[in-house]
Amino acid sequence: MALTCFKAYDVRGRLGVDLDATITRRIGRGFARALGARRVVLGHDIRASSAELAASVAQALVDEGCEVLDLGLSGTEEMYFATTHFGADGGICVTASHNPMDYNGMKMVRKGSAPLDAATGLSSIKALAEADDFGPARAGGTLRDVAVQARRAYVDRVLGLVDVSALKPLKLLVNAGNGAAGPTFDAIAAELGRRGAPLRFVRMHHEPDGTFPHGIPNPLLPENRPATAAAVVREAADLGVAWDGDFDRCFFFDHRGSFIDGEYVVGLLAQVFLEREPGAHIIHDPRVIWNTQDVVARAGGRAVQARTGHAFIKQAMRDQNAVYGGEMSAHHYFRDFVYCDSGMIPWLVMAELISRKGPLADLVAARKAAFPSSGEINFHLAHPGAAMARVVAKYRPQARAVDEMDGTSLDMGTWRFNLRASNTEPVVRLNVETRGQAVGPLVAALRADIEG
Repeated sequence: MALTCFKAYDVRGRLGVDLDATITRRIGRGFARALGARRVVLGHDIRASSAELAASVAQALVDEGCEVLDLGLSGTEEMYFATTHFGADGGICVTASHNPMDYNGMKMVRKGSAPLDAATGLSSIKALAEADDFGPARAGGTLRDVAVQARRAYVDRVLGLVDVSALKPLKLLVNAGNGAAGPTFDAIAAELGRRGAPLRFVRMHHEPDGTFPHGIPNPLLPENRPATAAAVVREAADLGVAWDGDFDRCFFFDHRGSFIDGEYVVGLLAQVFLEREPGAHIIHDPRVIWNTQDVVARAGGRAVQARTGHAFIKQAMRDQNAVYGGEMSAHHYFRDFVYCDSGMIPWLVMAELISRKGPLADLVAARKAAFPSSGEINFHLAHPGAAMARVVAKYRPQARAVDEMDGTSLDMGTWRFNLRASNTEPVVRLNVETRGQAVGPLVAALRADIEG
């Protein structure tokens, strides 16, 4: 049976079409068999199907003789952390992150929280799951609830990346989107209170609810931002924070309610970590690069480009021993967090940065003027390959440089664009950036070219 739920670096698909409890059971056994795993960390998000799918994975791992360390409801990053913290041979989080309601999936890592892709085990897991020739259950498998101790250790780790004593009395509006973020955020906030941090929080859509009464949490989509922006203004908050469903992405709004595009956040966080560790490596993705490269160069660091996607960025982080890495899609990676992405560390670091240097709006104003960008624009097309080929053929002859690391990026001198097919969704994505030039007319021209 061919499995259609395997993607470039995770498992994701439509329930009842690409994915169900039988398939996740096969994947769980394949995971244990391919990695030779004896101990596996397992968590799940709040989607209505996630607990059932996680139970099938747990049983599969037990049937393979594994000790399963169960986190219960948790964020993907808690699985990343716990995999290394408990010395496990791998970790799995059942989640579809920000995908539509009828989707679910699995994010997986190897020992040491190292990423999985086709070259590092994902292909073997798929082949074993498709063959479904595992034989009878093995003896010795166990299931152990480690949720309380895992979260306590996780909170200590993320707070270790911020100077709590530097925090000033700030008011933060936080929107969990009814995803998995709420309980984990509460644990962090409680510990901040015990340590004397003067932060105040206004919680919005905070209770986990797998029906997502306010829509699938994906603040990257412009239509999902106004509610958070309005609440920031209404509450006179110093900072707005929003997360996606499994909270491995973190999004920011300044005190005026303006959304801060991810590439400017990457630049700010890169600068913070270069101040802590001058000369360090910073990883970035290929979609929007000029602001990050400029910030890193000015701060004396070394910017290293890696392919888009958490598995590829994580591997680059490890290869370069990079202190920080960021994607404009709001994934932020930290060497001192097992080289993995976290949605909780960024807002803690941002609160410290604002405490030290002033409002977020002021911190990004000059960068936005120097390097305007379009934000990511998605196109649902009947023939995406033909559209991409048509656009590249038109602009490539005039390009000063061509980069095909991820999709196609064309440097036109004073402006640059990246056009790529999504790894997880049936869309084509466009990003445009300039050196001080207005972005709107360029986007309009490219839109007409893409839509034909």
